[in-house]
Amino acid sequence: MSDYDFTIDQIRKTRHQISKKFNHDPKKIVEYYIELQKKYGDRLLAKPQEEHAEASFIKKSNPAVKAAAPRR
Repeated sequence: MSDYDFTIDQIRKTRHQISKKFNHDPKKIVEYYIELQKKYGDRLLAKPQEEHAEASFIKKSNPAVKAAAPRR
């Protein structure tokens, strides 16, 4: 198992534990996440206004990414 797979697996297990805590009720889970956003909102990153230079470089240098990029 690669580090990536291990990390994704851990994320999925954590999400499942949170879901189980609320009896897999989507409304309660969303309310929980909204409360977390309020509590830790100052730690969240704002959506960038412009594309990062690194992402732009990747799109330009990788034809597969460039082809999959949405048209503006």
